[in-house]
Amino acid sequence: MIRVVLVDDQELIRAGLRALLASVPDVEVVAEAGDGVAGLAVVRRHLPDVVLMDLRMPGGDGLTATAQITRDASLNGVRVLVLTTFDEATEIDSAIRAGAAGYLLKDIGSDDLRRAVRVVAAGDNLLSPAVTRHVMDRLASQDAPAEPDPRLARLTEREREVLSRVGLGETNQEIGEALFISPATARTYVSRILAKLGARDRTQLAVIAHREGLA
Repeated sequence: MIRVVLVDDQELIRAGLRALLASVPDVEVVAEAGDGVAGLAVVRRHLPDVVLMDLRMPGGDGLTATAQITRDASLNGVRVLVLTTFDEATEIDSAIRAGAAGYLLKDIGSDDLRRAVRVVAAGDNLLSPAVTRHVMDRLASQDAPAEPDPRLARLTEREREVLSRVGLGETNQEIGEALFISPATARTYVSRILAKLGARDRTQLAVIAHREGLA
């Protein structure tokens, strides 16, 4: 069972999310809060698998709460999935730096949201298509590095293939299907790549892949 906490200052939004997720047999909403401060408290109390976190809330913003959750060793198993109406580059960058495992806009479809909760709970990172476009457009506007990242020399050919798929935003399941390996094997490859490149998460891997022209 995937345990979820909802953090949003609008009660109507929380009610809609709760009703939507109630139809998913392997997902349970265990608590909710109206701001980041209260959200951090209920997360510490319930230790959920996923937190659906709004960003701008009076009384405690979601970015601060996200950073507090992701940097607390006692909450190591908790994954934060940002769900917001804001798609500004600064908001996206701040959420990624704060350690969010995903960034979605509130216009996402119900099926996509259910899938996103499962993907993040399984350990993958996820950006909505609109957010991915923002990130990649910004990367495309930057100058290409003069020299290849020397850390890439540490990767095997197979690991470079996996890194390129991560750069496309694929999950472990999708990587496995593309490369004819199991999702568990794909996860192992991703873990090795994270260690070799000194990256914190899949989002950083995607940035490296695009910066180096691998995606």
